[in-house]
Amino acid sequence: MNELLKKIMGMGGMTDQVIATDFLISTKAGIRNIAFAITEASTPSVKQVLREQLRHAVETHENITNFMIDKGFYYPSDLREQLQTDLQITQTAMKLTE
Repeated sequence: MNELLKKIMGMGGMTDQVIATDFLISTKAGIRNIAFAITEASTPSVKQVLREQLRHAVETHENITNFMIDKGFYYPSDLREQLQTDLQITQTAMKLTE
C-alpha cells in the first residue's frame, strides 16, 4: 500500500503486519482443517492428497512465521514483546474505528 495512503488512513506500517497476521491465522486454521479431513478420509488416495496439502500448508505457515519474525511483527519466543506488539495493533485498530 502507498505510504501516503497509510498515513492518511492512520495505519502507518501496520497494514503489512495485519495482512501477515491474518494470513498466519488462516493458515493455522487450514492446517487444523486438513488434519481433521485426513482422519475422515475413507480412501488411501484421498488421504495421500490431503497429506500433501498438509505438508504444503505447514511449509506456508513456516514461511509466514519467518517473514513476520524477520520484519519484527511476531515474537513467538518473547511473550512480553509479543504482548507489546499486540497492544499496539489493538490501539491502532481502535483509533481506526473513531
